[in-house]
Amino acid sequence: MAKKASAKKPAKKTTAAKASSKTEDFRVKNADELNTQLSNFKKEQFNLRFQRANGQVENTGRIRVLRRDIARIQTVLTEQRRSSKAKG
Repeated sequence: MAKKASAKKPAKKTTAAKASSKTEDFRVKNADELNTQLSNFKKEQFNLRFQRANGQVENTGRIRVLRRDIARIQTVLTEQRRSSKAKG
């Protein structure tokens, strides 16, 4: 028997250029701005998790984007800490 073609659309992939431009935007900011943004992202992620558990979340892709942005910010903060230790 022949397999039917999948009706699913291929997933959109974030290009490396988009991800690196976001990272560059984060690198321009100082530690206080990054910590503020990190706190806001974590609060939003927390709220989205509750909404998902209750079946109320509308944009499930936002959860993934937030998780990756949080990781990017944490990476940039670590880079900044290491560079400041190396300098001083």
